[in-house]
Amino acid sequence: MFGSKKKRIDLNDLMAQLRPDLSRESLGVGPDFPGVAPNPHLSSDARKRNAELRTGALALGVLVDWREVNGNPRVVLMFDVETADGISFRGIADEDLTITELTRLAPGQTLPVRYRPTVMDHYVALARDADPAHVQQLSDEIASRKRT
Repeated sequence: MFGSKKKRIDLNDLMAQLRPDLSRESLGVGPDFPGVAPNPHLSSDARKRNAELRTGALALGVLVDWREVNGNPRVVLMFDVETADGISFRGIADEDLTITELTRLAPGQTLPVRYRPTVMDHYVALARDADPAHVQQLSDEIASRKRT
């Protein structure tokens, strides 16, 4: 009787409308990027993705830029990522940082990140648990590949 046809709201488009600086174009990723979740703690997809990223493959990311999402501070970090397999891509990490960590961010800084090689959806996570020896080995491997 009151058959209003509800239009499904795409949260990714909504986030881009609310925060144009977090749109796919602003972040430098393609149209296949699922987007930044308005609240990753309430999104089952974001929780699942973050759990998978914690066990993902190790790579190195050069920090390009970041956007503060809220005052927690939750930030979206943009990386140019280089994998052990020689794959390069723009990676986006949605992280909660301390004020100290936030003040230490600098463009050009290289940080270990984890990604999901089977998905390759531009999402990465800071690899805070990475073994420094493993990170150095990966760095040497990537550097030697660039020299040849």
